Amino acid sequence: MGPSRILAVRHGESEANAAYREAGDTPLVYERGDDEVTLTALGRRQAGALGQLLGALPEEEAPEVVWCSPYTRALDTWASASEVWRTLPVTTDERLRDRERGMLALYNEAEIGRRHPEELARQRAAGDYDYRPPGGESVGDVAVRVRAAVGDLGAGAEGRRVLIVAHDTVVLALRHVIAETPDADLAAMDEFAPVLNASVSTWEALDGRLELLSFNDVDHLRSL
Repeated sequence: MGPSRILAVRHGESEANAAYREAGDTPLVYERGDDEVTLTALGRRQAGALGQLLGALPEEEAPEVVWCSPYTRALDTWASASEVWRTLPVTTDERLRDRERGMLALYNEAEIGRRHPEELARQRAAGDYDYRPPGGESVGDVAVRVRAAVGDLGAGAEGRRVLIVAHDTVVLALRHVIAETPDADLAAMDEFAPVLNASVSTWEALDGRLELLSFNDVDHLRSL
């Protein structure tokens, strides 16, 4: 039957998110490894607000277990939220990591255009959801591993309420996988992007399948 409820959260604002935003159209090389990027002060406040939201849920809706990306910004998001709310059993799952960008991982789009204009042209021709950078992943590749993780989640957390703390592409892929949308329609997920920092998306098991209740909700962040 799988989980009775899933709450999927994108990590709070990271130092890389802030650096890319501040760079805008200026070329940027962000040299910290993707798995090492941590939260900004705002990101920690967002995670604290998530903890307050979880604490305000009725007991029958509150998560019982956590499945988390192994990347620092996701683990830090849960750590900050749990300090405000409470600790829970955590499973760290490599399949919930962010989309791998391969040889382009350190660069924003402006820097890609400067160093690898052929790759930027290929990305624009293929579309972001189908494009796979050298040594990296497409969104379809992420969906494959998220689908496998959801399958294991169904067996390992049957009947339980699960909090997933991960990344924007993972949350989009999760929506695709749970809805059983054909992979050919993955590009349609673009209408639900961007998945915002510290946003919450909720599914509940109804009549034997998970139904989407809300997506990309950030009402708990309004006071920040």
